[in-house]
Amino acid sequence: MAGLIVLVTGVTRVIGSCLAGRLAEHPAVDRVIGVDAALPEPAARARMGAADFARVDIRNPLVARVIEAAGVNTVVHASASSTPASSAARTMAKEMNVLGTMQLLAACQRSESVRNLIVRSTGAVYGASSRDPAIFTEEMSARSVPSGPGRDAIDIEAYVRGFGRRRPDVRIAVPRFAEIVGPTVVTPLTRYFGLAPAVPMVLGRDARLQFVHEQDAIGLLEHLALGDFAGTVNAAGDGTMTLAQAIHRAGRIPLPVPSFGLDPLSRVMRTVRLGGFSPNQVKVLSAGRVMDTTRLRERAHYTPRFTTIEAFDDFAAHLRPVVTPQVVRGVEVRVAGTLGVQPLPDIRALGPGEPAGSVVDESPADRGTEEAADGGRPRLVGIDGHAAGAPRRRRIR
Repeated sequence: MAGLIVLVTGVTRVIGSCLAGRLAEHPAVDRVIGVDAALPEPAARARMGAADFARVDIRNPLVARVIEAAGVNTVVHASASSTPASSAARTMAKEMNVLGTMQLLAACQRSESVRNLIVRSTGAVYGASSRDPAIFTEEMSARSVPSGPGRDAIDIEAYVRGFGRRRPDVRIAVPRFAEIVGPTVVTPLTRYFGLAPAVPMVLGRDARLQFVHEQDAIGLLEHLALGDFAGTVNAAGDGTMTLAQAIHRAGRIPLPVPSFGLDPLSRVMRTVRLGGFSPNQVKVLSAGRVMDTTRLRERAHYTPRFTTIEAFDDFAAHLRPVVTPQVVRGVEVRVAGTLGVQPLPDIRALGPGEPAGSVVDESPADRGTEEAADGGRPRLVGIDGHAAGAPRRRRIR
């Protein structure tokens, strides 16, 4: 497909700005226009690369003029169903999600040039209930109507289906993403796992979860914009993990709390400035949700690079550790002093080209002296420098 002119919404965020930059570099794309209600920060503008930017609120009919003036034929609504990073932004996010999508669809319906529409959605449309099936397919719906972003996504998908009936000539793709994680995205979920040292979870519940890496989310949106797939598709990394496993892999301690105690605990944590969490979100996580991704691989022909565990581990690797290496080293030194032995040498920074984990002995002269003194047997050196019966000291690189 050649000569694509793409409009991407939500370019002040990581997903939208990275997507705009990648599309702008693709040889099949002539032009990319990123739109948002606010000006992108320098980091977001750098991620956009060669893409153009237009400051347009999609709730304003002005977006229709942008589409017409540029002759846009592909629209990627990357900001739809995005989760606000704070509860204070919830009202604005709902208005942007629902009313903004309605205005954008109206603009696309009036445009004769639009031929492709990709609308980002979320697996939250399936809800979260203890009565849910083990795995959701694209044909299933929620047992009980969800609230928050899930409710918004249901409304958005209904508007998109209505648009499809009025414009059957437009190819429509709707990816339903699992929880998106990565080193740069900031959502209530990433803030939840960033709580320290303990992360609350509902007592007696340990549900299965799925995650999708931010780079796979960007890659799938790009794939759908450039490809020919039409329809709804679940998007998640292969495999699952439980909530307790995720908390442990984040380097935190699971804190089982009765369901009725989540609200008081949340208020206490906010009062003492230990961070906050949404009790409703914890309950949703405790119910769990697993989506079938067969259609993603077999019909959309996209395979995520990261599994669920790999995506979460990449996110967790960028969390601030609960116990710093300096604290661990201090404990080692104190314990060694109590035992009257010299602590193991601290791991120093590797030099250029030195392989991680390599071990280098002392100089041959030192080694020969030590071996001669002890008949070749390894020995310990106490803190006072006198010989003890421990292995020979080694420098670890």
